Amino acid sequence: MVNPTRMELTRLKRRLVTARRGHKLLKDKRDELMKQFLGVVRENRDLRSKVEDALSRSNKSFSVASAVMSPEMLDEALLYPKQSVSLELGFRNVMSVNVPLFTFHTKNDDPSEIYPYGFAQTSGELDDAVFSLSKILNDMLRLAEIEKSAQLLAQEIEKTRRRVNALEYVMIPQLEETISYIMIRLQESERGNLTRLMKVKDIMLAQAQEGRKAENA
Repeated sequence: MVNPTRMELTRLKRRLVTARRGHKLLKDKRDELMKQFLGVVRENRDLRSKVEDALSRSNKSFSVASAVMSPEMLDEALLYPKQSVSLELGFRNVMSVNVPLFTFHTKNDDPSEIYPYGFAQTSGELDDAVFSLSKILNDMLRLAEIEKSAQLLAQEIEKTRRRVNALEYVMIPQLEETISYIMIRLQESERGNLTRLMKVKDIMLAQAQEGRKAENA
């Protein structure tokens, strides 16, 4: 039960100001997160389509290569890769959300190092498949970045939305209701005090009049 005093009223009014300010800041954050999220979703849609098309073409080339080469020759050709890739994981801050940032480096910059075999006993379709995969590596990493970013942003949006709703529909209305209750109680108390003072004044006036009458008698 709240104590209907002026001190409590002042404290609750301060809390209400803070809650309203926090509500506005969280709404602004939610709106900006939604803007960032929609941008990531659009990029994800376009990039996923691009990567899936490239993978489909590469798989077709591998299928043709598998048809013209024996399984043993195909396994031997791909058994010992020349090129290697190192991956670095970083982060960037988007509205207090740390989203991943992938950077990869190849062992060397020679483009021919992507082919771990000689060309004498392999098919051109295998070359096309390996080349296609090497070209979409960057896009695949970027796709992994933005899909994880979309997941993290969605989680933060949901968390922020719950906080906004809690302030808007629970905390702020409760504070406003409590402040209104205290103000009504204080007004009632002031009216009661005023009534008592008027009664005391009337009694004192009556006593004074009786005193004067007694003196004049």
